[in-house]
Amino acid sequence: MARREITMPDLLAIWPHGHAGDSLRAMARNLGVDRQTLRKYLQGAEAAGYHPHQPGVTQADWMALYRQHVPAGPGRPRTAQALLVPYHDRIVAGLTTNTVTTVWRRLVDDTGVPVSLRTFRRYCATLAATPRAEAVTVWRPDPPPGHEVQVDFGLMGWWTDPRTQRRQRIWAFSMVWTVSRYQFVWLTPTQDLVSWCQAHVAAFAFFGAVPHRVVLDNLKDGVLKADRYDPQLNKSYAELATYYGFLVDPGRVAHPKDKPRVERPMRFLRDSFWAGRSWASLDAMNAEAQRWCRDVAGQRLHGTTGRRPVEHFQTVEQPAALPLPATPWELATWTTAKVGVDARCQVQRVLYSVPWRYLHRQLDVRVSTREVAFYWEGECIKIHPRGRAGDRPHDDPADFPPDQLAYYMATPTRCRERAAAAGPHVLTVVEALLATETSAHLRQVLGILRLQETYGAARLDAACHRAWAFGDPRYRTVRTILVKAWDQQPLPPPSDDRRPSAGALLHGSSQFSMEPPRRTDG
Repeated sequence: MARREITMPDLLAIWPHGHAGDSLRAMARNLGVDRQTLRKYLQGAEAAGYHPHQPGVTQADWMALYRQHVPAGPGRPRTAQALLVPYHDRIVAGLTTNTVTTVWRRLVDDTGVPVSLRTFRRYCATLAATPRAEAVTVWRPDPPPGHEVQVDFGLMGWWTDPRTQRRQRIWAFSMVWTVSRYQFVWLTPTQDLVSWCQAHVAAFAFFGAVPHRVVLDNLKDGVLKADRYDPQLNKSYAELATYYGFLVDPGRVAHPKDKPRVERPMRFLRDSFWAGRSWASLDAMNAEAQRWCRDVAGQRLHGTTGRRPVEHFQTVEQPAALPLPATPWELATWTTAKVGVDARCQVQRVLYSVPWRYLHRQLDVRVSTREVAFYWEGECIKIHPRGRAGDRPHDDPADFPPDQLAYYMATPTRCRERAAAAGPHVLTVVEALLATETSAHLRQVLGILRLQETYGAARLDAACHRAWAFGDPRYRTVRTILVKAWDQQPLPPPSDDRRPSAGALLHGSSQFSMEPPRRTDG
């Protein structure tokens, strides 16, 4: 027969009965305690000065006597364990580095305390049962209705796609309203940024409302750097939060109790929705998940609130939540790109031009389904329509230096238009240069037209007139005339000598023979 442990209520009943003069036989029959045990405790009370029929003894006196018989300590140890109470701190410190047996052996060797290993193990068991402050769960009242949701990913299990026969793990994104416990579930094979943001957009559309605050853990798709006071959020997720107007409130690292409303239903979700079922596709799986949230989980009587989550949400939380925007948020991802020497950035195998002033800078890039935006220190500096891999570079002429852009944009037709605007003699020179070897002479034409920026159209026209009159309408000739101000001097009278034409001075490649000279016999 197992030995019965005498507790405080037992002693507080034994001593008053003995003080009243009851016999040991009657007390053993009424209290269910052996007469030898009764005799031991009654003798202890008499030794402490409490005799039968002694007047003036109250309940407080019996409580004081109990504290004398049972010393205070971890788990209120028995008499043998009470010998270890003075060494409590030493024992606790020793157990952090050594086994129970080693700590007991060293304690006995150093102090000579007469305690067996079995008694020492029982004492150590009471230490493990001693409550710790950090283990206490403090109940936090629910926030106002419509104010908070809690989100998290949870592993459901393995699923084999019937079409591809590919076996993959499926994760469940869950969003739960804190007050009503109304839940949304989104199934996905990945936990990347795209799935994370798409699940939020789908959840808000399902509820038809947006919370004021979202409580989440510190996964990288939401929080790049965990910090209790100043967390660094993922740019795409921060953009989503700004668009919908909710506050991101990450929980503490390794503290799942910071979001118990979403942690607790995961077991119910696996059992009620996932276990023992199969689906033809991921879309069918998500369609069934939304039906389950609405018709199964949403219609049950919740054990804590005592109400149906759907009705509770529609009557209490939805009116207090933020309204849903007219259009859903467009998913965008962020990356970085360096500006090359050609004033272009490569994003997803497509080249985009940016203003040349940002040469060699590292830019932030926002990539959406329709456009690609480039940012420098938070300021948008360029936006391009999004291209596809393999497309030609997306260039904007305004992004390149003007002096280098001139040749890039120059065409013979455009050069003739600018020459005609500068003057008739400028047009004559340009026409002569472009008449032969157009591509080779295009740079000379651009150089001549650029001289107008320094000397003006009138002087340029006069210089071209003089160069043409002397039969040398090249860029260096026109420039020398302008530099030495010869264009302001009168032309000499024409002579009877035949002046060479521009074609005679500007030889094309066809006028030069690449064949070696033939040897003739003398």
